[in-house]
Amino acid sequence: MPTYDYVCDGCQHEFEVFQSIVDSPKKKCPECGKMKLRRLIGTGAALIFKGSGFYCTDYKRPKAPVEEPKCPAAGSGDSASCASCPAASGPSGDDS
Repeated sequence: MPTYDYVCDGCQHEFEVFQSIVDSPKKKCPECGKMKLRRLIGTGAALIFKGSGFYCTDYKRPKAPVEEPKCPAAGSGDSASCASCPAASGPSGDDS
């Protein structure tokens, strides 16, 4: 529902009213009681975000998991030919 600005031509009282678009304009001034209210033409309302959130991260898609590159020699059984393979560096742990 929009907020409308009113001014009384009798007492120059200015105020805002939060009312529906289909409501008829107010006519009686709440200060002086005269029937000289005039609804002002406003510039329009700006977009107002209320509440928590509304950050650029709220609606981003999750990143796809990064897969480790596979060793080209893993399928051939020759792990010694690939220097980056864990199998090429030998067994890990204690050698006792």
